[in-house]
Amino acid sequence: MSTETYTASWRDVVRRDFFGPATDPRDRPYRLIIRVALVVFRLFRFRFDVRGAEHVPTTGGAIISSNHVSFFDFTFLGLAAVPQHRLVRFMAKSAVFDHWFSGRFMRAMQHIPVDRKAGAAAFESAVRALKDGEVVGVFPEATISTSFTVKDLKAGVARMAVDAGVPIIPAAVWGGHRIATKGHKVQWRRGVPVTVILGEPIVAEPGEKAQSLLRRTRAAMEVLLDEAQRSYPDQPAGPEDRWWLPSHLGGTAPTPEEAAASDSLRAAGKQVTAERPHPVKRLLARFRRR
Repeated sequence: MSTETYTASWRDVVRRDFFGPATDPRDRPYRLIIRVALVVFRLFRFRFDVRGAEHVPTTGGAIISSNHVSFFDFTFLGLAAVPQHRLVRFMAKSAVFDHWFSGRFMRAMQHIPVDRKAGAAAFESAVRALKDGEVVGVFPEATISTSFTVKDLKAGVARMAVDAGVPIIPAAVWGGHRIATKGHKVQWRRGVPVTVILGEPIVAEPGEKAQSLLRRTRAAMEVLLDEAQRSYPDQPAGPEDRWWLPSHLGGTAPTPEEAAASDSLRAAGKQVTAERPHPVKRLLARFRRR
């Protein structure tokens, strides 16, 4: 796979050398799931623009630190590491591991569960994986950004890099939110472009504190996301389709301040949701439209 626009092919689904010449037998479930993802990518004809894959080291530990706009971001970032023959171990909330269906796959792929009430265990697991030479994927915003801008980052990503002595690879992903994101109905559509950009590795300087490294990481992510947004090949189809653009680019997504206020209400359990109409009223409304 090159850094040019890539559309998954049926040949890639069955290629024996897709993951490189030497593969770890323990990662067979992970490789199988990637091949299944390639089938999905092929069926929906996602058009991938992957840039900077060469920044993922071919050996040794590293952290991929990305923004988060869609439920599928981890699959897109994982695809970006394949050209370097690396598999990314993503940190994900423990509820995904507890699910009867997804849990077995998450464990088989050796992803790292995160219990937000007891984050020390996840932190230690991630540092251990990094020291063992793994590539760990992190969404340091901790949740999807509904403003489609980079939110404040959790300090854990910088602390892990310092403790494990590994570089942070800043990343930006854009486009998948047009299909599935928080607060919007899933819209299955074909041919959606997805942009993934990986930046140059950021290495902690001697004696540098985690907060300083975190600021540098966020700044790099913001630059990459801006590049991904401004070079994205599609434009909204009309006024009602501007929801997937951030406000500063003329979209109707919430501003960062509005999104932060909404997140605070949700965290406090005070989010106000629209009352769902009675089924009879919905049925009558359908007949009126005919």
